[in-house]
Amino acid sequence: MKINSKDIVLVSIQFVLFILYTIPFGGSLEFFSWFKTIGLITSIVGFVILVLALLQLNKNLSPFPTPKNNAVLIQNGLYAWVRHPIYTGLLLLFFGYSIYQASLFKLFITFLLWVLFHFKTQYEELQLQRKFPDYTTYKKNKGRFFPKFI
Repeated sequence: MKINSKDIVLVSIQFVLFILYTIPFGGSLEFFSWFKTIGLITSIVGFVILVLALLQLNKNLSPFPTPKNNAVLIQNGLYAWVRHPIYTGLLLLFFGYSIYQASLFKLFITFLLWVLFHFKTQYEELQLQRKFPDYTTYKKNKGRFFPKFI
C-alpha cells in the first residue's frame, strides 16, 4: 500500500473533526425528551454498526482510503448492504449523540464529517476500482452509506 499525500490529508481532516466534536461548545438546541431518546438510540445503533463493520473488515482495515496490498474485497455482512458501513456507523453515532446532547455545534461537525466522507469515499472508490475490477459492479448494486432498495 502506497500512502500518498491525499490519503494523509483526508485522514488528518477526519482526525481534526473527531477532536473538534469532543469540545463542549455552546449553541444548544431545545428538544423534547423523547426526541433526545431517539438520538441516543440512533447513536447506539451507529456504534453497533461501527463495531460490526470494523470486525468484518478485519485484516483489511486501514485508516487510509488506499487499500492495503494484501486486501480482499469484502462483500458480505454489512458490506452486502452498503459500501461504507464504518462511515455509516460513525455518522449515525455522531448524529444521534448530537441530538441526545442537543448540540448545534456537534450537529455542524457531523455535517462536516458527512461532507468529508462523501469526498473521501469518492477517492477511496477510485482506489478500490483500480485494485478490484469487480468493485464497479458492487458499487452499482450497493448504496454508499445506506442500503439501496431500488
